Amino acid sequence: MFKIISKKNFSLHKRKFSFAGIKNNSKLNAKSFEDIPGPSGPLGLGNIFNYLPGIGKYSWLKIHEASLDKYIKYGSIVKEKMVPGNFVIWLYDPNDIAVVLNEKDYPQRRSHLALEKFRKDRPHVYKSAGLLPTNGAEWWRIRSEFQKELSIPKNVRTFLPDIDNVTKEFIMNLKSDEIIDILPELARLNLELTCLLTFGVRLGSFSSSEYNLNSRTSKLIKSAEDTNSSILPTDQGFQFWRYFETPTYRKLRKAQEYMESVAVELVSQKLSFYSDESDNFKVNGVKTRVSLLDQYLKNPNIDLSDIVGMTADMLLAGIDTTSYSTSFALYHLAKNPESQNKLLDESRTILKNPCDAISEEILKSKIPYARAVLKEVFRLNPISVGVGRILNSNCVLGGYNVPRDTVVVTQNMVASRLEKYFENAAKFSPERWMNRAVINPYLVLPFGHGMRACIARRLAEQNMLVFLLRIVRLYEIKWMGKDFMDVETLLINKPDQPVKIVLIPR
Repeated sequence: MFKIISKKNFSLHKRKFSFAGIKNNSKLNAKSFEDIPGPSGPLGLGNIFNYLPGIGKYSWLKIHEASLDKYIKYGSIVKEKMVPGNFVIWLYDPNDIAVVLNEKDYPQRRSHLALEKFRKDRPHVYKSAGLLPTNGAEWWRIRSEFQKELSIPKNVRTFLPDIDNVTKEFIMNLKSDEIIDILPELARLNLELTCLLTFGVRLGSFSSSEYNLNSRTSKLIKSAEDTNSSILPTDQGFQFWRYFETPTYRKLRKAQEYMESVAVELVSQKLSFYSDESDNFKVNGVKTRVSLLDQYLKNPNIDLSDIVGMTADMLLAGIDTTSYSTSFALYHLAKNPESQNKLLDESRTILKNPCDAISEEILKSKIPYARAVLKEVFRLNPISVGVGRILNSNCVLGGYNVPRDTVVVTQNMVASRLEKYFENAAKFSPERWMNRAVINPYLVLPFGHGMRACIARRLAEQNMLVFLLRIVRLYEIKWMGKDFMDVETLLINKPDQPVKIVLIPR
C-alpha cells in the first residue's frame, strides 16, 4: 500500500528522492563502463540493424516495446551500441534519472539534429538553430529570454479567457451521436489556440473552407506532423542526410519551409501594425490584447531572427503534443466510466451552467480530480518515452562509471508502467494522485525536468484542463475504437489508431 503524505510534506519527499539518487553516486566500487549490459548487434557492429524494417526485431514506431524488452533482458541500466563508436545508455531507475537530471551547468541533449542543419543552412532567416537542438550558453541565451512570459503562472492565466472561449466554440461545433475521429479535430483546436496565444490572430481553423487539404490550417497541421515524424529517424543511426538529401530529410525540409513561411508572414504582419505608444500595442488605433509575440517584440534582448525561430517552434510543438495527450485522456475517460463520472461531478460543481466561464480561481484550487486525471494520463501515455541528455560530467549510474559526453535517455514510459513503482500499474486510476501517495517524482516527467523542461508546459496543461472540463460537462464520451490504443513513437507519442469516439449530449 502507498503511504499517505500531506501536501505540506510532499516537497520534502521530492527532495528525499532526489538526494537518494545523488548520495548513491559514489565512484567507490563502481564497475566500468564496458561492463554495462546491453545489445551490441550482429558481430558487435551495432544494434541499428535490429531497427531496420523487415529485418530487425525492433521498430522505431514502437520504441517503448523495444525498451521494455531490453529492461527485461538486461535490467535497470542498458548500454546499446547503435553503430560502431556510438552508444546510448537507457535508464529505468528513478534514482539514476535524478542523478542525470540534476547535473550542474547547462543541460545538453542530442536531438533535432536535422532541424539544426536546416536552420544553420539558412543564416539569412535564423540567428541560431533554436531552443530544440541548441546546447550550452547559446541555448541559455535564447531560453532565458523567451521563458519569462511563459514561466510565471499569472502571465499564463491571462490567456485563460481566450482559451476558454475558443474551446467552447470548438466543442459546440463537434458532431454528436455519431462516430468521429477526434484527433484531427483536436489538431485544429490546438493550432487555433497556438496562433491566438503566440501571434494574437485567429486562423479560422474550424471553418469549412479550412478543411481543404490546401488550406493554411491543413498544411500547417501536416507540416508539424511531417517534422515530428522525421526527427527520430534522422537523429538515430547512419546520418546520410548530412551529405546528401535523403527522402526523410527532404520531408522535414519541405515541412519546415512551409512553417517558416507562415511564421515570417505572421511576424511581419505584427510588425506592420506595431506602434509603441505608452507601451501599448494598437491595431488601427485600438488597444489589443498582448500576445506572446507582442511581448517578444518589446524585449530589446531578443533578435528578430530569434523570434522567427521561436514562433516556428511554437507552431511545431503546440499542435501535436497537446492533441496527442488530449486524445489519450479521452480514450482513458471513455474506457473508464467511473473516472469520467467523477470528472463530471467536479465539472458540474464548478460550472453550474455549462456556459459559465472557467475562472482563474477554478483552475487554481477547485479541480483536484481533473488535475489527477491529467497526471494519470501522463503516467500511462507520456508525451515522449523519456528525456535525453548528454552528460556534462562523469557519473555513477546503476553502479557503473559512465563518462561525460555519453548520450543517456531516461525510460520514464516503461518505468511508470512497472508494478515495482505503481500498484495495479496497468490500471487507469487518477485516485492514486488524489491520495498523495509517495511516488518518486522522477518517474512521471511528461514535460521533461529542470532548466530544459518544456517552455510552454503551463499553457499546455491549462489548455487541456479547460477542454476536459468542458467536454465532459456537455457530453458523455463513448469509446468506439479498438479495445486497446497504444502509441507510435514519432519522437512524441502518437495514438496508433484513429481516436474513434461518440459524444452523447447530457
